[in-house]
This record gives sequence, C-alpha cells and structure tokens, in this order.
Amino acid sequence: MTGAQDFFGRTAAAPGRVVLTMADSGRQYSAGEVAGHAGRAAQWLAAQGLQSGDTFAVLLENRIEILELVLAAKLAGLYAAVLSTHLTPPEVAYIVQDCGARLVVASHKTLPQLAELQASHPLPCWTVDAAPLQAASVQAASLQVALQALQGEPVSFAGRPLGRDLLYSSGTTGRPKGVLKALWPAELRGQTDPEALGSARIMGMDEHTVYLSPAPLYHAAPLRYTLRVLELGGQAVIMERFDAETALALIERYRVTHSQWVPTMFGRMLKLPEEVRRRHDLSSHRVAIHAAAPCPVDVKRAMLDWWGDILMEYYAGSEGCGTTMIDSAEWRRRPGSVGRATTGRLHIVDDDGRELPAGEIGQVYFSGGGQFSYLNDPEKTRQAINERGWVSYGDIGHVDAEGYLFLSDRRADLILSGGVNLYPQEIENALLRHPDVYEVAVVGVPHPDFGEQPLAAVVLRQGAPASLATARAIAEQAAEVLARMKLPQRVVFVDALPRLETGKLLRRKLKERFRDEPQAGFALRDS
Repeated sequence: MTGAQDFFGRTAAAPGRVVLTMADSGRQYSAGEVAGHAGRAAQWLAAQGLQSGDTFAVLLENRIEILELVLAAKLAGLYAAVLSTHLTPPEVAYIVQDCGARLVVASHKTLPQLAELQASHPLPCWTVDAAPLQAASVQAASLQVALQALQGEPVSFAGRPLGRDLLYSSGTTGRPKGVLKALWPAELRGQTDPEALGSARIMGMDEHTVYLSPAPLYHAAPLRYTLRVLELGGQAVIMERFDAETALALIERYRVTHSQWVPTMFGRMLKLPEEVRRRHDLSSHRVAIHAAAPCPVDVKRAMLDWWGDILMEYYAGSEGCGTTMIDSAEWRRRPGSVGRATTGRLHIVDDDGRELPAGEIGQVYFSGGGQFSYLNDPEKTRQAINERGWVSYGDIGHVDAEGYLFLSDRRADLILSGGVNLYPQEIENALLRHPDVYEVAVVGVPHPDFGEQPLAAVVLRQGAPASLATARAIAEQAAEVLARMKLPQRVVFVDALPRLETGKLLRRKLKERFRDEPQAGFALRDS
C-alpha cells in the first residue's frame, strides 16, 4: 500500500525481517506484513469517512492489531484511543463518547464490554476476528473481511499531519480524562519519530534492539516504546500476559537486549525459586527500563544484585510534560531517587506558588517540557498548569543539591497498585451508591506484592450492621461500575472520617492510621 513505509523504519530495504513476535503463540511478523496491514487499515479508515484529526477507539487484548491500528492512525492523521480491557461497560461507554470516536474496533473477548455504549450511543463496531460477531446484543462486522474487500485508488495522506494515540487516565473527580497532544506536522513524514530518536540516544536502542514488552499495550509506556523500537528498525517480543518465569525464558530464547517493567513484576520474579532464577541465560540483556510506580529500595537492590547495573528508571506521565531518569550507578549513590530531568526543567513549589530550594518538599513541576491538554476538561488542564506556565503531574517531592528528584508521594490521593493508577474519588463514588453507606474514604495501604492496595473506610447509615456481609454487599454493588482492580481489598467501618472544620477530608490522617494497620477491617478477597 502506497506510503505504508513512511512511518516504519527500513521497511522498503528489508521487508522480510522479523519485527514482531507474539510470545504465547510464537507467531512472528515481518516488517512488510505489519506495514502492509497498517497501510490497508489506514485506507479502510479513510473509506469510513474519517478525516484528519478524527478519533476511533480500540478495545483489544494484547494483540498485534493494536500496533497495526495505531500505526494506521499515524499514517492517516488520526487519533487512536486505546482502551483498557479491564474497564466495565459504563466506563467504556463514557470514554468512547468523551473522545468522540467515529467507530470502535473490538474482538470476541471484548465485544460484551460495548453493550452499554451500543445501547445508549450506537457506533459502527468492527471485530478483528475473521467473521462477523454478535455478543451481549452487540453486533460487529469483520475488519478482516473489510480489509480484503478494499478497492479503488488509494487515498494520499501526504498533506495530513501524522496521527498518534489518545490515552485515558482516571481523574480525581471520578471520571477518566483523555490526554490530548497535538498531531505531528506533515513535514515529519518520512523522518524518524523525534521520540524514537530520544529513546535511541538515551536507551541505546537501534536496529539491533530486541525489546521485551510484558505489559498491556493499552498502557502508554508499553505501547509507545514498542512503536519506537519498530521505528528504529528493531524487533519487539509481546507477552499476551505476564508470567515471571516465562519472561526470563523469553529473554534467553530471543536474546532480548531491552525490556520494560513495573516494580510488581520485579517482586514476582524475585519470588521465583533460586534454581529457576538461575536457569536462564540473561547475558544478552543490556537495559531493563522501569517506571509506573515507586520501586521499593530493597526490591531494586535485589534486582541490581541479580541482573547487574542494567536498570534504567524514569519518572514521567502520559501527559508528557517532563521526564526524569536515573541509571543504576547513579541510583546506588542515591537510593530512592527517580533521577534528574532529561525533558524539561524541574521545580519544587509550595502551596503559595513559591519555588522551594533543594531539600524542601513541595509539588513537582516541569517547565519547558511537552504541551498537552485534558480532552473536554479545561478545568483539569488549568489545575495542572500554574501561573508561570509550569506543568505538574500532581506529585509531591524534593530535589537534592545536584537536582536529583525524590518523590514523597505519587499524588497525595493516588493509589499505585501493581503499576496501575487507582483514584480514590472514583472508587468512593461507586461505593456511595449502596444505601447503607453514609460516608466513605479510600486510601492506599501497603501490600507486599502490589505495593499498595485500596482500603475503604466506611461510615454506615444508622442501623446498618458493621459486618462482613455488609462489606461484601457494598463491594458487589460497586463492582457493577468499577473494574475489578479498582475494588477495595479491605473495608473498615469507622464512626467518623477526619475532616477540617470546612468539611475537607483529611485523607492523610487515614493513610497514616492504616499504613500501620494494613490488615484492619474485613478482607473482601484473598490478597
């Protein structure tokens, strides 16, 4: 398909080289195959009437089609909103409507999650499966059939800007928010992606890179790093789901050079028996990238002792307003740091907007980084940018005299569970739907495997029994609108929540109390 190689490094020169491997099946895809599939998908999207700047939604388990559709969006100058497969039907419906998607691509596994969307806001729905599908009253046409039936003169995308992903993260108001970044200008067509060049420079990625991605592609880092590797002419190995021993075996089998992890994965690999950990040849492994959540100091030390000084940690966000990075040698000298700024300039600011000196704790801001906005939410955008134009992810921390950042808390309210951001307000809104709940506050408490887990402190309405049965009933009703990973693991019934005279919740007081009592209250399931 004309123009397919415009976004895909070295396709024309070596169309037969392997660029993608799906780990579970072992199925491998060549550069020519992926570029051809993406090019046809771009033509199909244009045939559906999508114009430059339009959006379509993708709801798929870890499959090659996610990458092909995002590449197609790039070629056709579109936004691809890639959604988490853990979302409930109401959450899917909200995001698809909020982003203004013109159509949705799903699979036989994810099609039922579109039921509420199709009932309230019907959209053209397509499945990546070989035949049309119907599930949970949702009908979907086959994308494979449509691509094979494409006819006519190919559309030229030469004048269009280059498209990109549109990813959502939950908001403290309880609604997910889309991170909207400007499309790349058309002048960049045929050139290497600037973000890929940054990865090449900092991470040492090139055409010889073999990159292991063990995480879901609906997360920003796995999706974007995989695409950067392809852009640079390397190869990516995609795990459909993470398994600790399988990950080690894949490093050996495919001579993996680069990989990306969250701390929970480190913890699970460290729990493997010593003979299993030592069974696999990891000598090809040069760079192990990790982010998404603070890595416990003891866990990182253990990984360095095992893998050597190949860990590269960064702190950033989907918003892309700034990045810090720290290599293993630097981290050994400053345990717990997430590094110095590599994109933008760091500032620590107090509650009155004054910049603080080294050593003092305040909100972390970046100046001179990337620009973004929250889709359809100018108030949230305004809250992230101060009067000087500095941008914050909302985190708290300090820098030392050499400019190394140490985070005190990843957003005062945010719960980081297994590398996934969980937002208390969204969980609280769901729990408040139960008639026995008078007030509720959700906080993160320590968990040995996931880092944190959500605990709900509930004030019951008068007469409601403070029992395990009540706790389960509250959680079961919340499960109607919340993904499983967002449900509280424990419920504690309390007489009152700590508040200021103004009514503001002192969530910090609850966190301090239950940090030392993580097993308080009723357990809702084994954790």
